[in-house]
Amino acid sequence: MPRRRPERARPRSRARPAARRETKPTEAERRLLDLARELSARPGADVSGALGLLAAAHAPDAPLPRAMAQAWIRGREDKTAALALAWAREQVRLALEEILAQAPHRSALSPSVETRAWLLLAAAESIAHEPEAAAADRLRALLDLA
Repeated sequence: MPRRRPERARPRSRARPAARRETKPTEAERRLLDLARELSARPGADVSGALGLLAAAHAPDAPLPRAMAQAWIRGREDKTAALALAWAREQVRLALEEILAQAPHRSALSPSVETRAWLLLAAAESIAHEPEAAAADRLRALLDLA
């Protein structure tokens, strides 16, 4: 029988962990997280003040809508950036949800607090696409929805 060669110990190349790149938060993330902090710092059931703050942050001439649009475009190529932006936006929604949960429900809408917070955030974000003169009317509509 032919004799087998002893297997030599081969040096194994260790798989290197993927290099983590340190990402700085975008301007949009910073602004969204600041907005979430401001909303969280508001007194419990101050829905009108919270919606005023939200509407002002998303006004057509405010810096947040432009920063969000730029971050969203960049995020189309970078999943990590897209997730970071979505997480920051979710913090705003959660802060709004906390305020709505503490306030008496007076709207004709009867969805859950989570759904109302999502609807109000989406409506506030749409203010950026309206003429500046319409911002006051849109804020009144937000207050009616709350």
